[in-house]
Amino acid sequence: MSNNLRQSVESILQDTDVQIHGSRPWDIKVKDDRFYARVLAHGTLGFGESYMDGWWECDRIDELVSRLLRSDVRSKLKPNLTLVKNAILARALNLQSGRRAFKIGEAHYDIGNDLYRAMLDRRMVYTCGYWINSSDLNQAQEAKLDLVCRKIGLKPGQKVLDIGCGWGSFAKFAAEKYGAEVVGITVSKEQVKLAQELCAGLPIEIRLQDYHDVNEKFDHIVSLGMFEHVGVKNYRTYFEVVQRCLKDDGLFLLHTIGGNRSGNTTDPWIGKYIFPNSMLPSAQQIAKASEGLFVMEDWHNFSTDYDKTLLSWFNNFESHWDELKIKYDEHFHRMWEFYLLACAGTFRARQNQLWQIVYSKDGLKNGYASVR
Repeated sequence: MSNNLRQSVESILQDTDVQIHGSRPWDIKVKDDRFYARVLAHGTLGFGESYMDGWWECDRIDELVSRLLRSDVRSKLKPNLTLVKNAILARALNLQSGRRAFKIGEAHYDIGNDLYRAMLDRRMVYTCGYWINSSDLNQAQEAKLDLVCRKIGLKPGQKVLDIGCGWGSFAKFAAEKYGAEVVGITVSKEQVKLAQELCAGLPIEIRLQDYHDVNEKFDHIVSLGMFEHVGVKNYRTYFEVVQRCLKDDGLFLLHTIGGNRSGNTTDPWIGKYIFPNSMLPSAQQIAKASEGLFVMEDWHNFSTDYDKTLLSWFNNFESHWDELKIKYDEHFHRMWEFYLLACAGTFRARQNQLWQIVYSKDGLKNGYASVR
């Protein structure tokens, strides 16, 4: 039976340049034969869970995932019960509604500030860096924050809303380097606690608040890496809130991961272990949700920079594991390793994109000069 199951998996891998027990870094070394049945029965969920359980190894998970995605291996896996259930739930329920908004904060961003301090750059930026003229993660993240400020034409004294402010990295940078006043909102209690500490003494207010509840005017609005948690049923409401809170001559910058195709669910493994109730928007979904509310002034894709960013996070995570393992177990270690490296593979395969989109309310009178 196990030989038949292995042959089935090898048949799926036939055009991927990935081998079972091959000698290359991206080949899969199976340590438990139950791996084959689990992957065939549960697809990507079984693939990730079996890695967490130590049933297989691979020296370069990032390259493995990139090769699997480039050959569209998911189309060869039959729909499974988990996938069908998630699709039905997503259509029937609003999984990112206001009362559920704080779940992602508790499940992901409240894991532990020690983990994120170890993994991220010195400013604790948990979004894609901008690597065009950068040689390390600290430089890439400062360059990204500066890019955002330049794209919105930030001036001293202007008031900015940061939707999904994380640990206050953008707020602190904008206040220190551009003299801005910033209101940052997040649904993570742990982020609020540390962000308030890091931003102390600056004209910055950090709030534990959902975006639905903001009702005041700002010169500019930015949202960096938060839109992935909004959900397609709420996209229109999200843009309506931004439109309501943005001054008539202001700019809104949306920084988000995006997918090549429209959908309403996320990958089952990512949804279960990393980002519950998340989903990646498509260009079509974003355009439809913002139609009639904004003029799109600029659309910038630098998704390959996320590959470098994720590998930098992984290297930081691994280099600090000896101190982190006092609190986090090996099961978590394998889960987090799979998360960072598999995501790097999705960007390398160009299945995921990273977009920065600049909007005005009525179109800038003299046009918008793209900033890169």
